[in-house]
Amino acid sequence: MTAQIIDGKAIAATIRAETKSAAAALRARGIVPKLTAVMVGDDASAAAYAESQRKDAAGVGIEYERVALPAGATELDAIREIERLNHDASVSGIILQMPLPKSWDAFTIQQRIAPAKDVEGVGSANLGLLFMGREALVPCTAAAAFACLNSTGVPIEGRDAVVVGRSVIVGKPLALLLLHAHATVTVCHTRTADLAAHTRGAEILLVASGAAGLIGAEHVAPGTIVIDVGVHRVSVVAADGTHQKKTIGDVRYDEVAPLARAITPVPGGVGPVTVAMLLANTLRAAERAARTADSRI
Repeated sequence: MTAQIIDGKAIAATIRAETKSAAAALRARGIVPKLTAVMVGDDASAAAYAESQRKDAAGVGIEYERVALPAGATELDAIREIERLNHDASVSGIILQMPLPKSWDAFTIQQRIAPAKDVEGVGSANLGLLFMGREALVPCTAAAAFACLNSTGVPIEGRDAVVVGRSVIVGKPLALLLLHAHATVTVCHTRTADLAAHTRGAEILLVASGAAGLIGAEHVAPGTIVIDVGVHRVSVVAADGTHQKKTIGDVRYDEVAPLARAITPVPGGVGPVTVAMLLANTLRAAERAARTADSRI
């Protein structure tokens, strides 16, 4: 069997194009979508990631702002800044950039972002709306994995789907998205007894376990659609005996791909789509805000 390789870069390009078109329509009405990232301290990797976000946002017509709090800032300083942004009508979406100081309660601070501006979709209000099957800003990685699945064109309704992973921002939201699409869903995790017995019954297998190389050929039945959410940098021994870094997923790709009907590679699968989903969520937030403003006229 030759698996369909799900091209995350192509899916992301489509999402970006749609987002750019919609952002242009808003700008034509004098509405500028804006994403604001709140950072604390001077972490170099966080700063580099923020710059990447700025370029991605600019590419689709979304304004990007980085609010940098000093390393000596307090949790109250961050909460006050978030509250200010919540009330700033020019801001469409807010993200809390990691890492935060280790002593801080990241969950509590995250929950202070207004649900309408929670473009990462990780606040309790959006997760609750998703649970109830209502319109919500869906966590970006879960939405990306679901988009990869939809790109195969295989109907989800009535299929047996297994999600390996139970995190609040990936595994659980993915299970809900599948349920809303009328799949029959089983949620497993790294402590599931006889994991392979569950996963071999899946027609759709989505893996977000956080465990590198957890899923191999023994876990997958022929013809399964496999979506690998994991991303890990590991050290491998090259042919010349040197140690090199390699990016792998939760799925042992070389073992599983020959069995799969379709599969996401790592890298190049879910990852690029996740970035595009953040931009799409920001655009949706801006469109909602515009509709709300119009209804008050």
